Amino acid sequence: MNKAKARQRLELLWRRGRDFLGTEYAIMGGAMSWISERNLVAAISNGGGFGVLACGTMTPDRLAEEIQATQALTTRPFGVNLITMHTELEALIDVCGRLSVGHIVLAGGLPSSTSIRRAKDLGSRVMAFAPTVPFARKLVRTGIDALVIEGTEAGGHIGPVATSVLAQEILPQVTEVPVFVAGGIGRGEAMLSFLEMGASGCQLGTRFVCATECIAHPNFKQSFIKASARDAVPSTQVDPQFPVIPVRALANNATRRFVEFQHEVIARCRSGEISQKEAQLQIEHYWAGALRRAVIDGDTENGSLMAGQSVGLVSREQPTAEILREVVDQAIDALSAREGPSLSLVGQ
Repeated sequence: MNKAKARQRLELLWRRGRDFLGTEYAIMGGAMSWISERNLVAAISNGGGFGVLACGTMTPDRLAEEIQATQALTTRPFGVNLITMHTELEALIDVCGRLSVGHIVLAGGLPSSTSIRRAKDLGSRVMAFAPTVPFARKLVRTGIDALVIEGTEAGGHIGPVATSVLAQEILPQVTEVPVFVAGGIGRGEAMLSFLEMGASGCQLGTRFVCATECIAHPNFKQSFIKASARDAVPSTQVDPQFPVIPVRALANNATRRFVEFQHEVIARCRSGEISQKEAQLQIEHYWAGALRRAVIDGDTENGSLMAGQSVGLVSREQPTAEILREVVDQAIDALSAREGPSLSLVGQ
């Protein structure tokens, strides 16, 4: 298959995703706290992808400021990621509506039908994360416009199932809405494989951390450049009676200290010094501010180095547009390397 036909084939594979996002490439940027702010988001959108602002714990006024700052840097589509557990979720949705944000990604739990309806009534297309087929079908019934399925290879908070398995479970079963695949994707060949399985597009996060437009501290970026896939590990839970939501990050002093800290807190609980509820809160609060310490302050030993396993594919700092083109070219090269007349019938 020559390059022209390979490009046409790729256009066919991700047409649904491109149409949904309104972009040249059906590649979303993962919403990473402190990282996915105006500069990186605008750079991804300007490069042909779909940037997504990470709202995190922002107030409505702060979110409005960040959206407007992003709009000043790009005229192309971008989205906003909102955490469903945010105490001011409705106000944040209203901000997105007032500022004509085209897409809202509801993350951090199953969004309510009320939140989905509110966002849609204000003019936004709404996306959410689906960890299983039943959850995906429930979201479709409640009116979601598109889904993201994210495997355990991703950085940050993770589920237990690999991206490849989630794709096999969900893509054949859920076709009513576009589905974007995330978690451990760092090259175009991997993206292509999911598109051929039925995905409408993919989401990449870790690859963009070392974009030149990313504001992350040079120390943070160097940690990514030096790391291998095996360095990005889930946080350890030492006692099932004190559950910990796993977070994938590069191992450092903070991750080692987290294990010791859990043992200390649990011992204090069992001695009667503190209640189990207080112990659980202390464990959960261990990481408070840790990501900012690493990303913004550059403390890569005591901060949190959240990273997906695709960190092993990050070898240097690159402009965002170059990263996007590289991934797309890899997919086209993989297609053009194929031979055989039956290829033109695949997916028809």
